[in-house]
Amino acid sequence: MHHEALRGWIRQAEADAGERDDLLTSEEKAEPAQLRREVRELRRANEVLRTASAFFAARPDPTRPG
Repeated sequence: MHHEALRGWIRQAEADAGERDDLLTSEEKAEPAQLRREVRELRRANEVLRTASAFFAARPDPTRPG
């Protein structure tokens, strides 16, 4: 194991424990990726809803007298 790898792990463990303010915690580092996934899922859901809305808006309403 390279000594710099061990040093990095120790520094990260210290940041995760709140002992360091100069590094992001592991949770803070993972947050942007999680938020990007969430945005991607929400955009996909919005597209499905938009498509469904357009589909149902184009069909005549069978309950309305016409």
